[in-house]
Amino acid sequence: MRSAPTILHLDMDAFFAAAEQAAKPSLRGKPVVVGGLGVRGVVATASYEARRFGVHSAMPMAQARRLCPNAAYLVPRFSLYRSVSDQVMELLGRLSPLVEPLSLDEAFVDLEAGGTAHDAHSAREAGERLRRDILEATRLTGSVGLAGSKMLAKIGSEQAKPDGLVLIEPGTERELLGPMPVRTLPGVGPATGEHLRRAGMTTVAELAEAGEDELVRFLGKSHGAAIHRMAMGYDDRPVVAERDAKSVSVEDTFDVDLHDRVRIRTEVERLADRCVRRLRGSGHSGRTIVLKVRRFDFSTLTRSETLRGPTDDPAVVREAAARLLEAVDTTGGVRLLGVGVSGLADYTQEDLFAQAAAGESRDDEADTGPAREPAGEEPQEHQETPAPAERRWSAGQDVRHAEHGAGWVQGSGLGRVTVRFEEPWSVMPGRVRTFAVDDPDLEPSEPLPLVRQPPDQSSCPASRPKSRSPAGPVAGPGFPAASSEAEGGEVGFSGGAGRSRP
Repeated sequence: MRSAPTILHLDMDAFFAAAEQAAKPSLRGKPVVVGGLGVRGVVATASYEARRFGVHSAMPMAQARRLCPNAAYLVPRFSLYRSVSDQVMELLGRLSPLVEPLSLDEAFVDLEAGGTAHDAHSAREAGERLRRDILEATRLTGSVGLAGSKMLAKIGSEQAKPDGLVLIEPGTERELLGPMPVRTLPGVGPATGEHLRRAGMTTVAELAEAGEDELVRFLGKSHGAAIHRMAMGYDDRPVVAERDAKSVSVEDTFDVDLHDRVRIRTEVERLADRCVRRLRGSGHSGRTIVLKVRRFDFSTLTRSETLRGPTDDPAVVREAAARLLEAVDTTGGVRLLGVGVSGLADYTQEDLFAQAAAGESRDDEADTGPAREPAGEEPQEHQETPAPAERRWSAGQDVRHAEHGAGWVQGSGLGRVTVRFEEPWSVMPGRVRTFAVDDPDLEPSEPLPLVRQPPDQSSCPASRPKSRSPAGPVAGPGFPAASSEAEGGEVGFSGGAGRSRP
C-alpha cells in the first residue's frame, strides 16, 4: 500500500458502443448494442442509452432485442477498436513506463514510476489531463480511479463512471470498502460469493470482522488469507508493464446445433487456422492443443494434447484438434466449438514427424481445391459455371461506394443492402440509400479514424489532432445528441424493415 494515490486505473466508457457512436453521427445519443447478431449471439457492449432499458454485457442478444427493440444492433469492428486502443495506450505511456493493459479499454498506470505524480494533488492533475487528452484524440470518454493500490484504483474508476474521476485518499480504505458487497473484491466470484452468503457474510465489513482464521477455514489457506487482506484494504500487487499471455484461443457459437460429423470437423479445422493466425500474430508458439465442445444440453467438454515441442504450424494444430474431436461424442448436436493453444513459447520446436504430417495435410488441401480442367482439354459443353454466392453484409460494416463515398451498412435482406453514407466528422447524419447486394460499385472498406487527421499526420494513428472535429464530442453524458432523428424507422434498427441477417 502506498501513502499517496499514485496508481491510476483507466476504464473507457462503454468502449465498443461509444466508438460506434463516435464513428456514426446518426447514432449519437441513441441506444447502440454491439455483439453477435445471430440467434445465439451475446451482447459485447451496450451504450448508456441502451443500458437504461436493462441491456448489459453478456446478455443474450435475443433478450436485448426484447428489452430495447429500437436500438441499433451492430457487429463488432475490432480493427477500429484496436486502433483507438493503441491511441489510448500511447497516451498512458506518456505518463509512465509502467502501464499494465488489462484489455483494449482498460489499464493500470504507475504514476510514481513515471515521475508524473507524488501526492494527491499531482495525481488528480495527471488524471484530469489524461481524460482531456483521450477526449481530444479519440472523441471518447474514460473514467479514472486513483488510489494507493490497484484494487482501490479499479473500484474508484467504477464509481467514477461514466466520464468521471474518483480519488481515494490513503487511510480511508476501510471506511470506503465496509458497506460494499463481497463481490467487489478481486477473487470473489459467484461461487465464492454464494458460499460466503450462506455463512452470513455479505459485505466487506463482515469479511473483515470474521477474521483471517475464519476465512481460511471457509475458503482455504491461500484464498482465505488473500481475501481477508483485501477486506482490510491491503493490496500490494505491483503494476506490471508486460503480462505474458498464457494461452491463445478462438471459439464460435452456432445459430443451429451442428449434427453432421464432417461439418463439425470442418469447423474445428477452420477454428484451428484462426487460432494459429492469432498465435503467430502474438509472436508465440505453443505445445498444448485444447479443444472445447459445448453440446446441445449445454454440457461443456475440453480435451487437450501436449506435443513434444512448441509449434505454430497450422497443419499440426489442425490435426491435433481433429484427433481430440474423435474422442468426443457429438451425437446429440454441438452448439459451440473452440480451439486453443497453451504452453506458449517464443520459439518453434522443429519436429520431423509434424513436418511430414503438415506436408500430407497441405497435399490434401490442394486436392480439395476447385477442380481444374486437364491441360489441353476443352471443358465439356454441358458444364455450367456455378453462380457466385450472394454477398453478405453485416449491420455496422464499413463500406465505400464509387459515387457516394464512405458509409456503413444499416441492414440487408431480400437481395438488398441499405447503407448510410456519413463519416465520423460529418456535422449531420448522412443520407440513406439502398442497393443490390451484388452492386459492383459497393465494396467493403477499412474503418475511418474517429478524428480527422491533418494531411501530414494521417499516417500516424496515435498523433494528436491540432483541433477538435467540427462535429464536436460524441453524444453521451454531458453532451447533447448530434441529431434528433426519430429512432426505429431505418433498416439497421431492430424494429425496422429488412433486419440484418445474423
